[in-house]
Amino acid sequence: MKRLLLLFTLHVIGAFTVAAQVTTPQTSSPSQETAISEGNWMIGAGLGSTNYNFSSETFNLNIFPKAAYFISDNVAVGAGVTLGLTSYDGGTNFLYGVAPLIRYYFPQGATATSRWFAEGNVGVSGNHVKDSSADQPVSLLLGVSAGYTHFITPSVALEATLGYNYTKADIEQGAGISGLGLGFGFQIYLPGKTIR
Repeated sequence: MKRLLLLFTLHVIGAFTVAAQVTTPQTSSPSQETAISEGNWMIGAGLGSTNYNFSSETFNLNIFPKAAYFISDNVAVGAGVTLGLTSYDGGTNFLYGVAPLIRYYFPQGATATSRWFAEGNVGVSGNHVKDSSADQPVSLLLGVSAGYTHFITPSVALEATLGYNYTKADIEQGAGISGLGLGFGFQIYLPGKTIR
């Protein structure tokens, strides 16, 4: 009787184990070749320079929405927007800009779910400092970056970038502001009308 009860218990536990198996969530998709094909669109945003400084009570947030069209396989052209806010005790600084961009996905080192890319942009930017004469309404904006894209679905990818940006408010002066930046973002790849 004990043996029969033990077999019955093991059978019930086995049935529940099979029924309760959980599938592993999808973390990649072998589809990057299709997503970065000629005629498709890429839209998304990046997030960079987000921090809060406790000693100076300063909050900083920058987002970079962008959209681009694939003029050929691996090459997309479009535009990006820069929006930033720095809030500190006694004021705020609002950063803005727009820049045409070009992005190239390298076929070398590609996997079924990821690609390395390079991106460059040239445009204008500016900032508005509340209650200050330190505004720079229009500045030259130059940027280059390298990044890594990982496709988590056939049309959605997460990416990380390391870039260099340079801004210059007065073309006549020799000095400008430059710096390195690390960013994270996502892109959605939409099928478009193929022009082949």
